[in-house]
Amino acid sequence: MELATAKQMREMDRIAIEERGIPSLTLMERAAEGLAAAAEDLAGERADGGREKRLFLPEARGEVVTGEGHFPYRRNRPGEPRRAAVFVGSGNNGGDGTAAAGLLWQRGWQVRVFLAGSREKLTGDHREMVRRLEELGGVLEDFDPASGEQAAFAMGADVLVDALFGVGLNAPLRLPAASAVALMNQSPAPTVSADIPSGVEADTGRVLGYAVEADVTVTFSLAKIGLFVGEGALRAGKVLVWDIGIPADILAGEEFPAAAVDLGWAAAHLPRRPEDGHKGTFGKVCILAGSADYAGAPVLAARGAARSGCGLVFLEVPEGIWPAVAARCLGEIPQALPAPEGFLGREALDAARERLAGCQAALLGPGMGRAPETAALLRHLAEEITVPLVLDADGINALEGHIDVLEKRRGRVTVLTPHDGEFARLGGDARSEDRLAASAAFAAAHGCVLVRKGHRTIVAGPDGRCLVNTTGGSGLAKGGSGDVLAGLVASLLAQGMEPVEAAALAVWIHGRAGDLAQAEGTAYAMAPEDLPEAFPRVFRELIRTD
Repeated sequence: MELATAKQMREMDRIAIEERGIPSLTLMERAAEGLAAAAEDLAGERADGGREKRLFLPEARGEVVTGEGHFPYRRNRPGEPRRAAVFVGSGNNGGDGTAAAGLLWQRGWQVRVFLAGSREKLTGDHREMVRRLEELGGVLEDFDPASGEQAAFAMGADVLVDALFGVGLNAPLRLPAASAVALMNQSPAPTVSADIPSGVEADTGRVLGYAVEADVTVTFSLAKIGLFVGEGALRAGKVLVWDIGIPADILAGEEFPAAAVDLGWAAAHLPRRPEDGHKGTFGKVCILAGSADYAGAPVLAARGAARSGCGLVFLEVPEGIWPAVAARCLGEIPQALPAPEGFLGREALDAARERLAGCQAALLGPGMGRAPETAALLRHLAEEITVPLVLDADGINALEGHIDVLEKRRGRVTVLTPHDGEFARLGGDARSEDRLAASAAFAAAHGCVLVRKGHRTIVAGPDGRCLVNTTGGSGLAKGGSGDVLAGLVASLLAQGMEPVEAAALAVWIHGRAGDLAQAEGTAYAMAPEDLPEAFPRVFRELIRTD
């Protein structure tokens, strides 16, 4: 699923209207159809008469509606029409909402449309939709944050429609729009947002002061970056891409900076396995991992690799932890390296070189510790290894202050898997609210593939294009989860996948396994070792989808 910027969408709209002669009102009418359909679906799902919302309310400032439970939900009586509260701004996004209100009105709904903006600034198309609404008997009301009667209607509605602002918003919300957002977030009624939840910046996903928490976002023509990254991904709910009639060749003519990795993408990129293949066909992975303090990380990394399709997994660990590691390995092949101090250093260099020879992918770092001797070994090997290399955990930490190692590897495949703290130590801009741009800039500057872990993990390629993951939950936020992911990335690289695609597919599989483990064991009780156990179900899903 391609992810567009606000600028790209404005240009594609312009081409459709000015160069292809498609009336802008026609595009608005089609957008309204998507909003109305989503509103009807949401209202139909409300059998329990409401839901519990997390509240994202602005600070109490007099006229801003805050607090909980002032206007309890009132169920429809038999035969009563369903009710929709539609909140609109002055622009064309508001026009989409007003047009949707007209469609719902024609279908027998009780609809009230609240304008949280200036009547004088209504766009021409929006004015036309207001005229049509009034012909039906509807009214465009000025939203009054102090009106208990308006608030009561919104609190008792079957569905809310958020059409305050679209993708053009780039400044914090002000009153009365901020109050309208507060009321929508406070209401137990489900919310459908038009194109993007109001208050979310389209290109970054950052919240501009306050933002709507939507149950469904109907986004037009193409998904927007802000629906999948940053806090916007938490506010968008279910994202539905709605075709409003922009010709396909216009959409296809753009080069988009990012795409979302979903089930269809993952299934399409799953490596095919020839029936006459053997262990060598599917690649050999060599993992250098572990120290006296961390004997579990090597096992988790090796298991992530072994249960994801590669032919052989060689696990190189310090001699002191070899017995404990070997006892937990079955298909993986654990081998001991010299480590008189309990961690790997210069003494292990020759043996490590020998073990790495002949492998199709290497993984360095899980659980190796931060001893200076270990960091030096890791940097030395990173400079030498010619096959695709994954650096995880202490493999990444070894680059702190030595980012030039990546320059020496330019032209070879290097995949880094940092969380934000590690990303900052590498010199990445971890504080930027634009995670996508910061990730893309780092990968392009250093010629590597960056797997920036976190909610909606971002995979950035050396060309700056990004893939945004859509799986995984808070149950993955536990020590050891990243080790499994690193082994999975190395496995897919060893099977011959292209680097960016291998990293993105690994992240999707890892996250989906987390979803399944979380559904069974809850986010509290699931553990990293549950992830490889869920891989078979994930692969079955991918094979069925394909």
